[in-house]
Amino acid sequence: MFFQKKRPYAIISSDRTQTQIPDGLVSKCPQCTAILYAKELEKNLKVCSKCGYHFKASVMERIQMTFDGGLTEYDSDMISEDPLQFPGYKDKLAVQKEKSGLKEAVVTGEGEIGGFPVVAVIMSFDFFAGTMGSVVGEKVTRAVETAMRKKLPLLIFSTSGGARMQESILCLMQMSKTSSAIAKFQEQGGLYISVITDPTYGGVSASFAMLGDIILAEPGAAFGFAGRIVIEQTIRQKLPDNFQKSEFHLQHGQLDQVMHRKDLKLSIAQLLEFHQIHEEVV
Repeated sequence: MFFQKKRPYAIISSDRTQTQIPDGLVSKCPQCTAILYAKELEKNLKVCSKCGYHFKASVMERIQMTFDGGLTEYDSDMISEDPLQFPGYKDKLAVQKEKSGLKEAVVTGEGEIGGFPVVAVIMSFDFFAGTMGSVVGEKVTRAVETAMRKKLPLLIFSTSGGARMQESILCLMQMSKTSSAIAKFQEQGGLYISVITDPTYGGVSASFAMLGDIILAEPGAAFGFAGRIVIEQTIRQKLPDNFQKSEFHLQHGQLDQVMHRKDLKLSIAQLLEFHQIHEEVV
């Protein structure tokens, strides 16, 4: 006897009816629980049309949303090894590559936004939760140095779960390395625009993510050094409901602006244009 493999379905049920919808056709908003058609969600830049919740965007989606004609990638051949021979690390790296379709948790390159050239760094939460290891730090540093050499503005989209523990002190060293490179870049008058997306924590938040000349964040993006649960257990106090959200940080002076995804490209282009005009005047 032969058994036919059944196609996976998402089931939406009610008291009267039960509707079967092919898997991948719809998504459920984690904030308002609205059921959204995948094509509609993609058209709306992966933002819920009901409540404005910003879904995580992949590297490719971020490039399509932001850049005029794609990105010319830097250092695409750089991949993480296992410098400390941490048990199981090589296997986990292989799994992450297959699952995400990426070689590392960051993609760097050069592109144009509104016709203005920029060096870009785009982190991915899909690869090892965006953790920063030695390769991530090296790629970010090289991108900063390229922006400095070419005298181009620097744009970084951050998302990260923190430092990659499998690389121990080597990953922690990337905090100072990236920060030092950005300090030199800014000393030479380079413009650094930092865009914080959900979530951004640990070593990335404590280094280059918060060093921008202009710091923007998407609505509802959570970021900080330690997570909410860790802080509450340490200080033994209940924190505000919106603690560590981008709106909370804006109220406390940690951000320049919270910006909806649909406005982000135009606003960045305007900042790049203003910077270019300022340089020409000077």
